[in-house]
Amino acid sequence: MPIPTPLPRIADFESLAYGMFIHWGLYSQLGKGEWIQSLEKIPFDHYNELEKTFTAEDFDARSIARLARESGMKYIVLTTRHHEGFSLYDTRGLSKHDALHTPAGRDLVAEFVSGCRAEGIVPFFYHATLDWSWQSDTCDQTKFDEYLDYLHSSVEILCKHYGPIGGFWFDGTWSRKADWKEDRLYKMIRSHQPDTIIINNTGIGSEGQLGHPEIDSVTFEQSLPHPMNREGWPKYISGEMCQTMNAHWGIGSSDFAYKSPSDIIQNLAHCRRAGANYLLNVGPTATGRIPDYETAALRRAGEWVARYSDPIYEGKPTTFACQGRDFILEANGKLYYFVFDLAISGHGNVTVSLGGTGPRPIKGLDRPIRSVRWMDNHEELKFTHNPQDGLAAIDFTGYPYGTNLVVRVAEIELH
Repeated sequence: MPIPTPLPRIADFESLAYGMFIHWGLYSQLGKGEWIQSLEKIPFDHYNELEKTFTAEDFDARSIARLARESGMKYIVLTTRHHEGFSLYDTRGLSKHDALHTPAGRDLVAEFVSGCRAEGIVPFFYHATLDWSWQSDTCDQTKFDEYLDYLHSSVEILCKHYGPIGGFWFDGTWSRKADWKEDRLYKMIRSHQPDTIIINNTGIGSEGQLGHPEIDSVTFEQSLPHPMNREGWPKYISGEMCQTMNAHWGIGSSDFAYKSPSDIIQNLAHCRRAGANYLLNVGPTATGRIPDYETAALRRAGEWVARYSDPIYEGKPTTFACQGRDFILEANGKLYYFVFDLAISGHGNVTVSLGGTGPRPIKGLDRPIRSVRWMDNHEELKFTHNPQDGLAAIDFTGYPYGTNLVVRVAEIELH
């Protein structure tokens, strides 16, 4: 059965490839992650005292957008409102629990959008559907219907007052089996933002699960995505893996288990292998600054992205079978072989390397190969190929001493 053609907005989303997720709210002042209010059962009257000390004094939206750009990220998803019910935007009278009613006294979402546009980054809005301030997961039906009206009006503000938005990223409908009136919500969004991407996170345990027909991308929360068989689908739907830099989405002051640049590189590569985007989260400080480690790690990984920008942003999955974790993407008439676990060349007394070099097979490649070369140093690589049988082998040389790209990419030109 045929695979549907992606709508332009979905094709554009897939070419963004790599994005930054930002979880920032009142919880950031406690430094114990974004679910701390629920987990420690902090009463709302006590928890909302955090509004009195929310200053956002170090929040510089353009600097954050610049960091994303320099890290190879093309879009940012900001938590405009998380499950605590506090909004970073001007709710225009819907609620007193927003940034305008804190010492910050500013519409931080407006600053975010402006900063993104100044740096050529596409702004996306995360908006919680689970809202603890309304007890939306446990309240009775009458209050739940009232809450859905509030949610609808809240999202409409975001649709109407910030210009064209790349996407809306919802989270929390997994908390209650109910009619969330998605038809009404998505119809309203499309009326104001016809080209926006709509995502509704299915959560851990339901990775890759399809949802409402208006959804444009499935989610893989904290889980490497798998390729999707879209044959016969009424609509082409993309995929996105969301993952955080450590074990918390909001900043965890006592969390030291951060991902390395190597982890980021490998996860991004695995996502693109499946044709999915990679949305990587950072948790700003209480005052809105991206911590130093995340900044350094993202920039370092961004140097790798810059080396391989064509296959990362434009590459599409192929069905060629490769060895181990290796895979091939296709972009602009060329093939790009992603090589994992490659050895470093050098004297045995100073070289520590767990990988290997030498021939690696490819199956299913029936188009004649013209040449193969490393993208980083343009070294020509030897190969053998029998197009009739679809079998090929490329003789991969090791990293020069002083080099380890984690995942090295070779460009294959075809006749």
